[in-house]
Amino acid sequence: MEQDQWDVIVVGGGSAGLSAALVLSRARRRVLVIDAAEPRNRFAGHMHGVLGRDGWSPLELVRVGREEVAGYGGEVVQGRVTAVSSTGGAFEVVTDAVGGGRASARRLVIATGLRDELPAVPGLAEHWGDGAVACPYCDGWESRDRRLGVIPTGEMSAHYAQMIRHWSPDVTLFTGLLGDAAPTGEDLRLLAARGVRVEPRGIRGVVGERGALEGVELDDGTLVGVDRLFVKGSLAAESTFVADLGAEMTEMQGVSIPVRDATGRTTVPGLWAIGNAANPAALVPIAISEGVAAATAVNADLIFADLAAL
Repeated sequence: MEQDQWDVIVVGGGSAGLSAALVLSRARRRVLVIDAAEPRNRFAGHMHGVLGRDGWSPLELVRVGREEVAGYGGEVVQGRVTAVSSTGGAFEVVTDAVGGGRASARRLVIATGLRDELPAVPGLAEHWGDGAVACPYCDGWESRDRRLGVIPTGEMSAHYAQMIRHWSPDVTLFTGLLGDAAPTGEDLRLLAARGVRVEPRGIRGVVGERGALEGVELDDGTLVGVDRLFVKGSLAAESTFVADLGAEMTEMQGVSIPVRDATGRTTVPGLWAIGNAANPAALVPIAISEGVAAATAVNADLIFADLAAL
C-alpha cells in the first residue's frame, strides 16, 4: 500500500474481486485488493460447476487467484475496509490492513459478498458447508438419491423443496419454523404428488458429528434420518459501502443491492459492484464473469477519462 493513488481499489478478494483484479492487472493498471479473507463459501470443502476447477477447494481458488494477480503486479493485502468516501472524482478507503491507514484510487470496485444467516437450530451451524448446504447446483449431484431434508425459513419453501426433489426421490420438508408461511393448498398437493414428505412438527436440533450427519430431532424426540440438509436461510450484505456512497439501491432475495448496468457499473460515477455484493444469485462462475465484465469496463472508463483530459 505504498502508492499515493491507485488506479483501482477492489474491496473483497473472493472469486469476483480477484477476477476483476486479474484482468485489470493484465491491463497494466495499478490495482490494490483489500480482502478480509472470509469468503462466503469458506465452510465448504469443495466447489462444483466451475469449469476446469470442478471439485476444487474454494480457499484453493482464492490462494491461486491471489498468486495470479500478484504475478501481474497487482497487490493483495489482508484486512478490513472500515469506511469509504468519494471526493473530487477519487475514492478513499480506510482500512486496518497491513500498513493501515488510507488508500485512494480513481475507480472503486466493491466485491464484498454476502453471508448466510442460518436459522437458530441447535447443531446446524456445525454442519454448515458439509452435511448442511444451500445450493443444489453446488451440491445436488453429490446428494443424488440420498435421504434429503429441507429446512426453509420463509416464503418459497415449497418451491425450494421441489427443486431439491429433482436430485432425490427421498425428500422431507421440515416446516416447523415457518409459522403462517408454511405451504398450504395447491403447494401441499404438488409436494405430495412428487412424494415430498411434509413434517410440521418443531425442530429440536440437528443430530450427528460433522461429516456424519444422522438426522433432525423433532420437538417430541422423534429422529428423522437424513443424509444431507438443504437450508434456505436469509442473506445479509457484508458491507453497506455502495449505499454509503449514494448509489441507487433496489432489493433482491431480501437483500439491498445496487442498481447497475451489465458491467456492474452503479449510479455513482466510477463505482462498480460485482459478485454477491450486487447479485445474490451469483455462483462462483457468474461471479468470475462479473469480475471480467467490470474490469474491462473500468479500464475503458479510465482510458476515456484520460482522453477527455487532453
